[in-house]
Amino acid sequence: MIEVSAFKWVPPFARGLVRDLRVRWALEEAGLPYRSKPIDFVEQASDAYRALQPFAQVPSYREGDLTLFESGAIVLHVARRSPALMPEDEAGRERATAWLFAALNSIEPAIQNLAEIDLFHAEEDWAKARRPGVEAFVRQRLTQLSERLNGHDYLDGRFTAGDLMMTTVLRNLRHTDLMAEHDNLSAYQARCEARPAFQRALDAQFADFTGDPPG
Repeated sequence: MIEVSAFKWVPPFARGLVRDLRVRWALEEAGLPYRSKPIDFVEQASDAYRALQPFAQVPSYREGDLTLFESGAIVLHVARRSPALMPEDEAGRERATAWLFAALNSIEPAIQNLAEIDLFHAEEDWAKARRPGVEAFVRQRLTQLSERLNGHDYLDGRFTAGDLMMTTVLRNLRHTDLMAEHDNLSAYQARCEARPAFQRALDAQFADFTGDPPG
């Protein structure tokens, strides 16, 4: 059976954001059974785990003799096996793949920079000086994404792995009001998160948070 690593504990602000959610959601959409393997911080740093995930991050993915790391690579692997996540025509599959990479390369870095400032460095002088520029760039990216949606329900006609990845990236703005500046983006995120597969994945992630914070 497919095995996906997950954390036993993360701080409350990170719950629902850890990247194993992306993989769980893809597997739920594809109808592929899996089990999670919750790990603590000792196991995360172990040589055995780093053999699966060289950077000691979550998630790792194991399926028989195949092991993968990086959530984008794993979601793409799952999506290629499922018409629920990839169109049947070659051009549609390539466009869905492009949107998956756009979420990771064009949108996520900007959002992640803002989240790191707000959640970890908000009171530091350098962060206060840097934040306006970082927020302005996030706003620019959101405007571009909003313009692309332009009255459509999804990024390329129907729900694909690109929408799955984009939605998980946009969730990292939940500590801000930036999404509310674009009604169509807020509706897009809500539409994707209303999918039953997402709800099952989110519930499963929360169910694994049974550990204690590092002492």
